[in-house]
Amino acid sequence: MSMTTDALAESLRGALIATDDPEYDEARRLYNAMIDKRPALIARCETVADVIACVRFAAAEDLELAIRGGGHNGGGLGSVDGGLVVDLALLRGVRVDPDKRIVTVAGGTTLGEVDHATHAFGLAVPAGIISTTGVGGLTLGGGLGHLTRRYGLSIDNLIAADVVLADGSLVRASASEHEDLFWALRGGGGNFGVVTSFTFHACPVSTVVAGPMLWPLEQAGDVLAFYSDLIAAAPDELNGFFAFLTVPPGPLFPEELHLRKMCGVVWCHTGSPNEADTVLAVIRKRFPPALDGVAELPLPALQSAFDWLFPPGEQWYWRADFVKEIPSAAIEAHLTHAAELPTWKSTVHFYPIDGAASRIAPGATAWAYRDARFAQVIVGSTPTPRTPR
Repeated sequence: MSMTTDALAESLRGALIATDDPEYDEARRLYNAMIDKRPALIARCETVADVIACVRFAAAEDLELAIRGGGHNGGGLGSVDGGLVVDLALLRGVRVDPDKRIVTVAGGTTLGEVDHATHAFGLAVPAGIISTTGVGGLTLGGGLGHLTRRYGLSIDNLIAADVVLADGSLVRASASEHEDLFWALRGGGGNFGVVTSFTFHACPVSTVVAGPMLWPLEQAGDVLAFYSDLIAAAPDELNGFFAFLTVPPGPLFPEELHLRKMCGVVWCHTGSPNEADTVLAVIRKRFPPALDGVAELPLPALQSAFDWLFPPGEQWYWRADFVKEIPSAAIEAHLTHAAELPTWKSTVHFYPIDGAASRIAPGATAWAYRDARFAQVIVGSTPTPRTPR
């Protein structure tokens, strides 16, 4: 006998929100306001038992299921028209074992919450560049970030995961338990179950030498080519993503640069300040930056530095690819389009994925880009919100 909606609601510790509830429109909103889906039900799960009940209910009622972690998914995969959304936003928490350097993270936790908990012990989990991002979606897709070249992807530091499968059973996936599932979770996306807990190996990181350097757009072709060669030869301690951008009108940037189209690199060096100065001196000498914001700072400060630029509720269109090289023809094409960025929030990024991330065997995980050098993201964005139907 299938469970009724009322029975499901009574069985949950969290709230079950239907289309006629006053909070429905707010509950269904996604980070990307371009996505406007209308689920039949939204379950705000507070416990693993809530997740299990929802998965079993969806199976019994033949409802399509969507899992929402941090909600940042660009394509809106954290929601579904007419189905059931399992919202993990209340299923959050971080437990750190500093002696073993192990961090256990609940499925709805954000990167900022992980950074806050681990930083107290001089540790970090390699994950992302924006602290409001959910751990779940980022990890299951691979997990790029400021620490990729030094410590690999998020999945390269994943030890185990607790997963609610399609039949409602709870299993633990690791190198010694449900090994095939553990392989698939590391880069295969959120298609294999609901991950209610991640266990990571934590890396020794506290203070970094980091921040942006900016150059005039007229120099972008030469700077990008130089950057590509510099990163290829750099020690793993140096990470830095390249960007074509319009300088944001905010306090991090001098007013005379506001809304000017430029190129830049956001650096992160995990070694000593002297080592950072030595490796960055090469680009500083060759291309003296119009802005040099590199400084010694706590890693969480870098991770959250650009949160203000990317609030929820704006419209986003993402395209992404993985590339082995950035040839001159590609640089020329980028220069053409960089001069025509349609809004000040539209941008192009190149994230280096060599270093430690490239030394994992290609078949060791489901993430299939170990031979690439860069992950490229092209973003069209407007701060104009979209009003839901």
